[in-house]
Amino acid sequence: QVQLVESGGGLVQAGGSLRLSCAASGRIFSDYGMGWFRQAPAKQREFVAVVRWSSGNTYYADSVKGRFTISRDNAKNTVYLQMNSLKPEDTALYYCALRRTGSTSIIPEDYDYWGQGTQVTVSS
Repeated sequence: QVQLVESGGGLVQAGGSLRLSCAASGRIFSDYGMGWFRQAPAKQREFVAVVRWSSGNTYYADSVKGRFTISRDNAKNTVYLQMNSLKPEDTALYYCALRRTGSTSIIPEDYDYWGQGTQVTVSS
């Protein structure tokens, strides 16, 4: 079993920055994919960014490319999402997720474990 715990959400003005963290514990595999997703009220959960743990390869949604950066700390089993130039439309509950196979995916159903979510609110 794997546990994921997110932190770092909050309220920020448009144009500001936040950094989200997601710490993984439990039965961690040698290679896996860790992604960030978000869900706004009355909307479907959408992909934000993903990193493959072994290679560090990353992939981003077009809506956040150039503003968000996903990174990992192998020693801490932690993935980060640095969010800059935040916009009101970035307001959502942000989740981190782990996919055991290691390959990256933008589809929520491909992920095996999920955190509880952390709220990000961007005011205009």
